[in-house]
Amino acid sequence: MIHSSAIIDPSAKIAPDVKIGAFCVIEGDVTIGSGSVLEAHVVVQGPTVIGENNHFFQFGSIGAAPQDKKYAGEPTWLFIGDNNTFRENVTINRGTAQDIGKTVIGSDNWVMAGVHIAHDCVIGSHCILANATALAGHVTVNDWAILGGYTLIHQFCQIGEHSFCGMGSVINQDVPNFVVVSGNLAGPRGINLEGLKRRDFTRDQLGLIKKAYRTLYRTGNRLEEAIQELDTLNDELNTLGSLIDFLKQSERGIVR
Repeated sequence: MIHSSAIIDPSAKIAPDVKIGAFCVIEGDVTIGSGSVLEAHVVVQGPTVIGENNHFFQFGSIGAAPQDKKYAGEPTWLFIGDNNTFRENVTINRGTAQDIGKTVIGSDNWVMAGVHIAHDCVIGSHCILANATALAGHVTVNDWAILGGYTLIHQFCQIGEHSFCGMGSVINQDVPNFVVVSGNLAGPRGINLEGLKRRDFTRDQLGLIKKAYRTLYRTGNRLEEAIQELDTLNDELNTLGSLIDFLKQSERGIVR
């Protein structure tokens, strides 16, 4: 299961069934869970903890030191969940002591070729990051978000759950839950209707989310006024609860 040309630090903790391809390098303080596959020429540096059934395609750089001039060699972390796919040339950096000290990636994500995930980013689960997407430091991407190819995200931005960022989007503010954005700079284009249908949102819920979008973007309300109106619109299923919470904690303001 381990190619003879791979270089593996004896202190690395690797499950017995992990497949490691030719010319991979696994440094110390790395844990790789059962069922994971590393194709040729993958480099994993630590401290890094990788869960089960992750697939890393060739030429990935996983767990390298952060690209931050303040970084002075402190022990910081990368945590990766289960069942993720990382295609060719993906680069993921560890965290920094100036923030949470770790980069975190959840489970069931699809990360395409050439994606960069910088220090202290937090990625949820069931996300898609298409080719050449680049996340600056301290970015949060919530569950079920989709980032189209060549999306660029400014540091400290947050991407809401079930949102969709079109190809080539340049994002310098937060993207609310359910919203489709695109452009340079990105602007709102509607709600992620097809994605929400695939995730079994009911017709009533979709109607409510459309009303929420109009409240945010079509009424001329200030954000504080829109949040108050969304509180009154919310239903017994709390369909808008996560959106309201997202808007209340937004620090960079939302894409408008």
